[in-house]
Amino acid sequence: MIPPRLQTLLASGAASRELAGLFADAGHRLYLVGGSVRDALLDRPNSDLDFATDARPDEIEEIVRPWAADLYLAGKTYGTIGAIRSGRIHEITTFRSEIYRDESRKPEVTYSNDIEEDLSRRDFTVNAMAIRIPTSDNDAPEMVDPWGGLVDLHSRLLRTPLDPRISFGDDPLRMLRLFRFVSRLGFVPDEATLDAVRTMHERLEIISAERIKGELDRLMIGDHVGPALWGLVETGLAGEFIPELPALALEVDPVHHHKDVLAHSIAVVEKTSPRLELRLAALFHDIGKPDTREFGPGGVSFHHHEVVGARMTRRRMKQLRYSKKTTEDVSRLVFLHMRPHTFKMGWTDSAVRRYVRDAGDLLRDLNELVRCDVTTRSKRRERAISRRIDELEERIAELREKEELDALRPPIDGNQVMEYLGIEPGRQVGEIMRMLYERRIEEGPYSEDEAYELIDRWADESP
Repeated sequence: MIPPRLQTLLASGAASRELAGLFADAGHRLYLVGGSVRDALLDRPNSDLDFATDARPDEIEEIVRPWAADLYLAGKTYGTIGAIRSGRIHEITTFRSEIYRDESRKPEVTYSNDIEEDLSRRDFTVNAMAIRIPTSDNDAPEMVDPWGGLVDLHSRLLRTPLDPRISFGDDPLRMLRLFRFVSRLGFVPDEATLDAVRTMHERLEIISAERIKGELDRLMIGDHVGPALWGLVETGLAGEFIPELPALALEVDPVHHHKDVLAHSIAVVEKTSPRLELRLAALFHDIGKPDTREFGPGGVSFHHHEVVGARMTRRRMKQLRYSKKTTEDVSRLVFLHMRPHTFKMGWTDSAVRRYVRDAGDLLRDLNELVRCDVTTRSKRRERAISRRIDELEERIAELREKEELDALRPPIDGNQVMEYLGIEPGRQVGEIMRMLYERRIEEGPYSEDEAYELIDRWADESP
């Protein structure tokens, strides 16, 4: 029996049926392959469709050009043509093998005429299944599963079609993709696959930072991110692109007992909502602890680890080629994650204003990070911290009712200052605006007349 999602993809009038007819008319076969088959069998949504064919890239382009609303040709060098129709991308790839040479960052593509050979070079058995698409109602679809992907899908097992040393040698990024699927699907790698990662993880160095970042992003927002992160650390793979993570496994100290920072960090990631910047901040929030750890009479301490951690976060994310905005957002969350703990004695209006100003559009993520940063076994401490954040959010809500809290600015701008004093742009204008801004933070909203009085007072007192 064909699962419902596959019935929809293979039904008469479906785009895949139309494409199969076009390729058949040109003397070629067309198969639905890879993640499209896997997700359909798992009844998971998948917006794009992947196909494989014996036609070569130029032939694919010629066949689909009249049918597609637009073509995406960026992957043509590697045998892939993207046909866009009704807002959906249909990626059609020539049967192939791609092999990374020892020092190469780019695969060498060899085309094939055999679907089973093509499937043998795919990453995991659950992605190495194909369905020959029927071209008429009298034609039955044919499942092609030479590597036992259906059984592994049922068992929720991740293993490679060929020896994992061959599969990971062909494309070392597959080692990271392994844990992406752990995170997104909740599947478990078999032991031979894990052993291959343990012995081959250094080969990840030939993969570009951009491709590593792409896999890490998908891994970080999965529903099973905890086991995936543990897998990265335990196989040694994390050390190849984010060495700060295994460094959190601080050595056990028999005298000064303290929380396992690695276990704590992964637990915090698991508790957060699956938003990329928030989860990256949770991953990095304590990476400054190994460099700031001190032992004293009161036990272990990590003074200013958030400052060191923010700097380390910024450096690592730049190396992974994250955008400037994402890098700054994540490092700012790391820098600010200890701020609420400094307000144990209550929240003054000025303290609330500074917190809102510093958090900016990250306020929701920052508050969630602080809540999730509690992994203590002490329910009393957990409740105390939760109450502290509750109180902070209540104070923010109260101030929002009284003033424009999300647009903290003085009642006049720099142009008005220059016009009033008859001065040109320069250091003095900056000093005055900072003074006016501090007054807004400390005492709340005030009028333009009060602003000009402050400027007069500043002018009288300045040299």
